[in-house]
Amino acid sequence: MPELPEVETVRAGLADHVLGRVVAGVDVHNPRTVRRLPGGAGQLADELTGTRLRAAVRRGKFLWLLLDDAAAGSDAPGAGSALLVHLGMSGQLLVRDRLTAEAGAEHPHLRARLHLAPDDSGRSLDADAAEAPGVPVVLDFVDQRTFGYLATDRLVATPDGAPGGLGAPDPLVPASAAHIGRDLLDPAVDLGVLARALRGRRSAVKRALLDQTLVSGVGNIYADEALWRARVHPEQPAPTLSARAARTVLESAAEVMRAALVAGGTSFDALYVNVNGASGYFDRSLEVYGREGEPCSRCGAPVRRASFMNRSSHFCSRCQRRR
Repeated sequence: MPELPEVETVRAGLADHVLGRVVAGVDVHNPRTVRRLPGGAGQLADELTGTRLRAAVRRGKFLWLLLDDAAAGSDAPGAGSALLVHLGMSGQLLVRDRLTAEAGAEHPHLRARLHLAPDDSGRSLDADAAEAPGVPVVLDFVDQRTFGYLATDRLVATPDGAPGGLGAPDPLVPASAAHIGRDLLDPAVDLGVLARALRGRRSAVKRALLDQTLVSGVGNIYADEALWRARVHPEQPAPTLSARAARTVLESAAEVMRAALVAGGTSFDALYVNVNGASGYFDRSLEVYGREGEPCSRCGAPVRRASFMNRSSHFCSRCQRRR
């Protein structure tokens, strides 16, 4: 499942390639993609067509594009909405120039397509491409397993007055994402407060890390890697962590996700790619996840795997002893 680094890689790609463009049309190929909208495909098309994509924002695994009325600008009545994107387990957002997209075969798992007119600068998708400046592009939502979705949503104020997420200064967040906590790469997150909240959870530390209402964006892979870095067993009860250990766990999670971002995320197959279709390669740097039976790079003891919430936990049998 795409986690924070994968979603942030997609957000950064959208910020580079689609901001400022106007939605000229919307095609929905699968109704499940718009299942959260009462009006389905028609509602998505009505609410997106004619809007300008102003900013690409992310909080945890949630991604949204801020919308403005293209004719009237950001101060227009009704401004204050977003296109919310959740990638689910296999969702991708792919950007291509329209001519290339229309000349080739459609992706077999294409679920929706946004037709985007050139922005005011007249730039093309690729500054080095041979096509004339200002070629329209398409933004394709591809989703093999159809757990992801697109939805327009109203924006609500953040309780603390800080930006809703990474990518825009607006103290606004889509209403349906307002319940999730800030993520560890959010400049507005307070690690001291978060560490106290982590120790206050009556659960194992890994389960607490995966609670998106506590801290968003940490998934199974990066939880295992963070706990390895912090030398904490995934089943250690969160209340038994010292204040220093709790903060170390959170700092380790932030460090591992920053490292994954540099590598473009973790791609085990063609499902997880950035907006140009390129896979990340952080999987080559994983210390414990998926390495059952291999020696720990720190102490040489074998990496163990245990069942966890219908998934798996991976940890070192020696340097992550349960306390």
